[in-house]
Amino acid sequence: MPKFEIVDPWNLGDRYTFSPAVKRDNMLFISGMIARDPATGRIVGKRDIVTQADFIFQRMGEILRAAGGSYDDVVKTMDYVTTLEGYRGTAEVRRKYFKNGFPAATGVVVKSLVNPDALIEIDAIALVEK
Repeated sequence: MPKFEIVDPWNLGDRYTFSPAVKRDNMLFISGMIARDPATGRIVGKRDIVTQADFIFQRMGEILRAAGGSYDDVVKTMDYVTTLEGYRGTAEVRRKYFKNGFPAATGVVVKSLVNPDALIEIDAIALVEK
């Protein structure tokens, strides 16, 4: 029996070897997400890092709500980007979702992500009340 709760708003089940998020006590760990459209499997906003970031934060909101939280509960994000072209535009995306203060954040430039069309992957940690 795991010591954590799996948070899976899309009922992915055993389709992947990871969970969208796991919650233990009030800590919520959100897996890295790319802008993959679940209906088509394709990347949303191909060659547009801002559109990809926005899509990721929308999906992150679904996880937060499923765990009983909101964007206000996010304390840390980590961006993995394959390019800095357009990356400054992701700051406006963050302002759209984090309206009551920004979480701590780290950004790392990487050579590539698992999906070659993904320009950004974001993971997060949130503290959600029980």
